[in-house]
Amino acid sequence: MRTTLALAAAVALAVGPAATAWADTDVPDEPGEEGPDYPRGGEPPEGSEVVFEFQDERISESSGIAPSLLHEGVWWTHNDSGLHEPHVYAVDEDGETLATLTLNAELRDWEAVTVAEGPDGEPQIHVGDIGDNFGGGWPDIRVYRFPEPETLADATVDPTTLTLAYEDGGRDAESMMVDPRDGRLYIASKEFSGGLYAAPEELDAEGENTLERIDSAPLFATDGAFHPDGTRYVIRTYWGATVYDSTDGVPGDPLGSFDLPEMEQGESIAFTPDGTALMAGSEGEHSPVWRVPLAEEFLSEEDAELADGDGAGDGSSPDEADAEDDGDGGSALLPIAGGAVVAGLLIAAVVWLARRS
Repeated sequence: MRTTLALAAAVALAVGPAATAWADTDVPDEPGEEGPDYPRGGEPPEGSEVVFEFQDERISESSGIAPSLLHEGVWWTHNDSGLHEPHVYAVDEDGETLATLTLNAELRDWEAVTVAEGPDGEPQIHVGDIGDNFGGGWPDIRVYRFPEPETLADATVDPTTLTLAYEDGGRDAESMMVDPRDGRLYIASKEFSGGLYAAPEELDAEGENTLERIDSAPLFATDGAFHPDGTRYVIRTYWGATVYDSTDGVPGDPLGSFDLPEMEQGESIAFTPDGTALMAGSEGEHSPVWRVPLAEEFLSEEDAELADGDGAGDGSSPDEADAEDDGDGGSALLPIAGGAVVAGLLIAAVVWLARRS
């Protein structure tokens, strides 16, 4: 993961001003279609702030975060691949570890965690062993599911292993989310032309479950999460986040995108329990977790009322940039085109080198 990020940084430096011009353009979902203006890094919404830092030295590559459904103010996280134990950690609002769950499961490349009601209606923790540093070398991926403990204490857990495979071949992914309305699981692949994949409505714990591509996904997605009521979901990248309206179902419609705070390696995202803000985290020792308020256009009516009452959701709109004078559009075509060509070549090199690393 760190190799890929370092290579991506090299690309950014190499492209320079031309890439900046390209970053101001839309990235369509499919050729010929309009899409959201995916961010490339910059200023986060107004009011963004660090809520806590992980205090546990064992949490050095936090790659996912999710709020507890049973314990107020508690967040679940885990490490990425590497020399880590198969642990899931419960941390409080000060970043202190309250409990460590040891899973009797392989830690191949854990990339995401979410908490949602299971088939029995009780809260279940889902850990996504969905990463693939070989760019599709694994024939299948796994999701480990187990009941959220009612008491926060160190314990060993025997999870249910759910095996999944993509209908169109293996691929790398770091984004996993579960719709709280029907329990359906979704995964967004981490690629230049990423896709959003839906698992079967009912998962078979005994056999292989096929992931069906239902839409495109932002460039190099690193995590995703559903709003507590399922009417919104978010997919983040290293640089920013895109929010979708899923009121009438998934994939829904993109509402817009915005930059996230600068981080060492932005990996995790989750909605706050009240749905008016996002929690965004990063890898690294004592890494910070940010609270990012959502602008009004990303909120449901109920969320907007909450935001009006407590001041949340005052983040700047991602559409503010549209108010800028576009009279120089013609003169910008050359650097944009040049930047797109250079960036495309360099990104292809990044992917090739990353797969060989």
